[in-house]
Amino acid sequence: MSPTERLSKVADALTGGQTVQEPNDLPWNPDATRFPSRKELPRIPGAPDDAAWVWGKDDQIGRLNLLTPARVKAAAGEIKTGEMVRLDLPLNVPKAPAFGREVFEHKIKPLGSGVGYDDLYTLNTQSGTQWDGFRHFAHLGSKYFYNGATSTDIEGANPTTRCSIHHWAKHCIAGRAVLLDYKAYAESHNKDYDPYTSHAISYSDLTSCAAHQGIDIRPYSAGGGIRPGDILLVRSGFVQRYTELSPSQRAAAAARTGTDIAWAGLKQEESILDWLHDCYFAAVAGDSPTFECWPVTATEGGRGKIGFMHQNILALWGMPLGEMWDLEGVSEVCRRQNRWTFFLTSAPANVVGGVSSHPNATAIF
Repeated sequence: MSPTERLSKVADALTGGQTVQEPNDLPWNPDATRFPSRKELPRIPGAPDDAAWVWGKDDQIGRLNLLTPARVKAAAGEIKTGEMVRLDLPLNVPKAPAFGREVFEHKIKPLGSGVGYDDLYTLNTQSGTQWDGFRHFAHLGSKYFYNGATSTDIEGANPTTRCSIHHWAKHCIAGRAVLLDYKAYAESHNKDYDPYTSHAISYSDLTSCAAHQGIDIRPYSAGGGIRPGDILLVRSGFVQRYTELSPSQRAAAAARTGTDIAWAGLKQEESILDWLHDCYFAAVAGDSPTFECWPVTATEGGRGKIGFMHQNILALWGMPLGEMWDLEGVSEVCRRQNRWTFFLTSAPANVVGGVSSHPNATAIF
């Protein structure tokens, strides 16, 4: 924690400077400095348990509400050297997408006589670096998408624009990002694993990784270094491993089906869910194709079985979820500068009715 942050916390303690958001005082104030924990979430009429549909009945952007002008302005203070790193893989990587998704196609259309050209793209936004939008994954028990949207809003006879990705594009995404380089930590501690296997990264693993990096990943309100509106990035090593494999090995890995599909990612456990919720990240992303450990194995938690964390992150909490981000370059700069926070911008596709998008993301140091 920097001296400035320490002084800020002392001032808060002395002056009562924290703005506390009461759970049942709806809609919530995104400028608050202290928010309810997962255990304190209000019961929303008609919503599944654990739903945090708290930003208004017509809200379309979920945790992106936390990216207020004040927070974005403060996050711009992370820019020290001006060094920039792109966080998207090329659209044709991976060449063989997992889960049977379509391969990116690029054609050049001549305009005549060699004096001009157009591009023609055919792509599935889920085949490479991506934001999972709120239309991508519903709460499985209720079949509700974020804030009560249903499949009829997406593909019914009279579809709406509820939960469309263009709402994110219109709001814009920019803020302070925090990188947890779990792969580098694991390698330095002789924790050998293959990101192409179902290696589960627990909350304990992440706290140890953070301590190794010299940061405290508890919520700021609890004395830690994670502030409301931060954007979490977790490096599992998928991109590093992808570059090491031969084309035939990549194709074979992508062709796996059913329970043979396996990727490293965050462990499905209560402590991970509590941490992801209570830190009030504006968004989370990783380099793994699934972010969470795959295949998903349901486990017992304090609130019943824990299965797909996608449903908590996207449908219940309205938290943008990124997958297959290229975190190799940004991890190198973080290690070189010995700092793990930076300014991040992302410009999702402005597609009305869109499900997901490539992030068009840049880290600025």
